[in-house]
Amino acid sequence: MNLLPRSCLYTRFSRLLPFQGVPAPICCSAPSKKITGRKMSGCLSDQEAEKCCSEPDPATRGFIMQQTMYRIRDPKASLDFYTRVLGMRLLQKLDFPEMKFSLYFVGFEESVPKTNTPQERAEWAFGRKATIELTHNWEDHPEGGYHNGNTAPRGFGHIGIMVPDVAEACTRFEKLGVKFVKKPHEGKMKNIAFIQDPDGYWIEILNNKSVIKDVFKE
Repeated sequence: MNLLPRSCLYTRFSRLLPFQGVPAPICCSAPSKKITGRKMSGCLSDQEAEKCCSEPDPATRGFIMQQTMYRIRDPKASLDFYTRVLGMRLLQKLDFPEMKFSLYFVGFEESVPKTNTPQERAEWAFGRKATIELTHNWEDHPEGGYHNGNTAPRGFGHIGIMVPDVAEACTRFEKLGVKFVKKPHEGKMKNIAFIQDPDGYWIEILNNKSVIKDVFKE
């Protein structure tokens, strides 16, 4: 399966540096310097991006994006943030005493079903889409927290949460004492915000309708 290169849309987000990791796949020709009439060095054209992609193999039918993993220092603080502040639920907790770590899976679900056995609960949880796996190593509490990917060397950037109203959500976050990286009125893009969780991981706050005002503006 071919690697998927970064989107040209990425270059419009001035808060991030271009990804310098895996080279472009050999299926792609030299990057175009123009997209929708604007010069962008190193950016693939729409056609080049499409050429680098493949139709999903039938063998991948049923694959889902199930989880992304964060290492956390304080499960009490993290669980409070993701449930009380963001509105997620604790879907599953797994402890591994011999290896001295615990996993807390959180996600947006209307409810958590009552199950007869831990195995049934785990099977349900691992079938949910887009969950966060909060990993707590019992005896590992790094001073200053873990690397969030947004300081050198940059790598992982953030997750994104879609909300009905960005301004309204951010007003609530301020009242709750949430730390902001960027408020909606700051920066070039006025319809998104960035907050931080207790470990400093970035979370983009966006609305699918309002964000396009900045993404597609000329």
